[in-house]
Formats: sequence, structure tokens, C-alpha cells
Amino acid sequence: MNCSFERTKADMVSATLLDTAIDQFGRLGFEGASTREIARASGTAMSSITYHFGGKQGLYLAAAEHIAASIRNLQGEAVARAVAAGQQSSIAATEALAAILDSLAQMMLRPETEAWSRFIIREQQFPTEAFDVLFAKAMQPILNAFIELISRARPDLGQREAVAMAILLFGQAMVLRAGRAAVCRALQVEQIDDETALLLRARLRANTLCILSEKPQ
Repeated sequence: MNCSFERTKADMVSATLLDTAIDQFGRLGFEGASTREIARASGTAMSSITYHFGGKQGLYLAAAEHIAASIRNLQGEAVARAVAAGQQSSIAATEALAAILDSLAQMMLRPETEAWSRFIIREQQFPTEAFDVLFAKAMQPILNAFIELISRARPDLGQREAVAMAILLFGQAMVLRAGRAAVCRALQVEQIDDETALLLRARLRANTLCILSEKPQ
């Protein structure tokens, strides 16, 4: 029982450090963030960072792993279900892709994704080893699902066109988090409340169905 308690306590310390690190690294970047401040803000000792992660670089990579794992936990089942459902027909593939995008939109509207977004945006602008983790373990599986479903819904498209469409459709969901300030300013709201969220999700679905139904002239 003591061993189990100690493991649970260690896991809690590790999780708290990761959440604090993601926030600090996202706000200040790798160079600007201080492990001393991360330890202080998480209510633990500096030695905990060395013990759990080996140092600042290890903590940074673990933060990327944590974000990727969190995204997989939120999206993995929904993506798998959608890909399976999309096998039936082009219409089913279109509906499945709209379902994935709606699931992504809902994730982008969750409060905890704010800190993840800051971290990811920094890595998008100045990629490091952490970006390899984020892309391979979180972004790529979702993009692969998009590409597969787009290819079924729009067999007239070539591979590169399908990839380009996947990227841009993905971006429509991402703007709900990465472009939150602009979204609120444009819609003249202080925050995205439930009514506004439903409007945005409905428009995202309509956009997706429209784009996937377009045929070459």
C-alpha cells in the first residue's frame, strides 16, 4: 500500500510539474522559462524536475509528450470511429470528416487547450525536437484520417490536393483556439459562450460539407 501511495504521489507531482511547465514554456519559450519558477509555481522542489525529467530539456520534451497524449486521449476514439464509418461511401466519408472536425472544434473550445495552444504555436514557429513529438504523435494521426476520408469523399482529387485540403480544413478548427482573440473581436463577444460555440460549430460543419461537395469546373 505504501508503494502504491508513493507512486500515486509521484505521479501527481509529475503531472503538476507538466501542467505548470506547459504554461510557462508556452508563455515564455524554452529560453525564457525558469525551472526554478516552474518548481515554485507547482509547489515542489527543484530536485523534482531532475528526478522526474532529468533537467530542463527533458521537462520540455515531456511537456510535448503530455500534450500529444492528452490530444490522443480526447480525439483517438472519435477519429477511429469516424474512419471506420467513412469506409461505407463518399457520403459517409463526408459525414465522418465533419464529425472529426466538430470533435476537434469542441476540443479547441475546452479551457485546458489554451496552454497547449501557446506551446504548440511556439513550436510551429520555431520547431525543435518537441515539434517532432507533437507532429508524429498528435497531428499526423489526425491528418492521416482527414486525408483518407477526403480521398473517399473526393476521389477526383490527387494526393497532394487531398493533403492541402486536410491541412486547411484542420486550420478552420484550430482558429477557434489559436485565433481566439480575433474570433471574439470579430463576433463582438468577450468570450465564446455556448451560443457562440454552437454557431461556430454549425458554420464549420456547413463549410466542410460545402467544400467536400464541390466538383471541378
